[in-house]
Amino acid sequence: MHYEGPIYRPPSEANSLLVQATIGCPHNRCTFCMVYKNGPRYRVRPVADIIADLDEARTLHGSGVRTLFFPAGNTIAMETDALCRICIHAHRVFPHLERITVYGSSQYMHKKGPGDLKRLADAGLTRIHVGLESGDDVILRLIKKGTVANQQIEAGQWTMAAGIKLSLYVILGIGGVARTLAHATRTADVLNRIAPDFIRLRTFVPKIHTPLLNMVESGAFEMLGPHGVLKETATMIRLLDAPSQLTSDHYTNYINLEGRLPGCRNRLLAQIDSALKQPETDFRPFFVGHQ
Repeated sequence: MHYEGPIYRPPSEANSLLVQATIGCPHNRCTFCMVYKNGPRYRVRPVADIIADLDEARTLHGSGVRTLFFPAGNTIAMETDALCRICIHAHRVFPHLERITVYGSSQYMHKKGPGDLKRLADAGLTRIHVGLESGDDVILRLIKKGTVANQQIEAGQWTMAAGIKLSLYVILGIGGVARTLAHATRTADVLNRIAPDFIRLRTFVPKIHTPLLNMVESGAFEMLGPHGVLKETATMIRLLDAPSQLTSDHYTNYINLEGRLPGCRNRLLAQIDSALKQPETDFRPFFVGHQ
């Protein structure tokens, strides 16, 4: 098995086989992200090498593998034929495979279009983890995400229509004090229009060696405190009508919110109201992320 550069996977893929298909991230300009800023440069591994790793994994782990994740940062950007080939081969060598997952950004999913997304679904790709981050175009420009809300909506809708499950990540507090209301309301609108399978919450933590940390330290970006993040979350949840599973499976969050929307809304809002009664000093302290 061959691995190069940082290898990250979502918490929900903790038990998945990891076979590296791409290296780095083809966008690599997000102002909040430090993962690939020092390399390696993005490239796609040769299909023959990926297939060799799948065959080796079969020897090491047997045929019983049920979930597979193809790192690295934006594997959906692979050429469609190549990604289809490795998905088909994975199902061949692991006949009990239930899930194949990749990371993907909306702009690269959008480039695929409905046709290629359906081809990927037919080849056995079952889930894409997408950093939506925000539905507010002002914030998306600030963080240099490389996409806009309408493109994210189309990419998400096409992916769902193709039969691929979507796990969308929202960064709470990514608009700071200045954009908190716009972030909550416009992100809820985008999520409602996509209606993804999963909405996963993360709270903004500035990372070392990133432009957004420089903005925080200079005062150009005013971060929300714990109560501000919780209020922003409540605003978003009040507006969410999508039949999605909401989860906050991450160490950055101030409280753990889990439930099936929209039915769980009142329970989640009551949980937030209870947390808001605690002083901000009861929550985790500010820190700068190193990973």
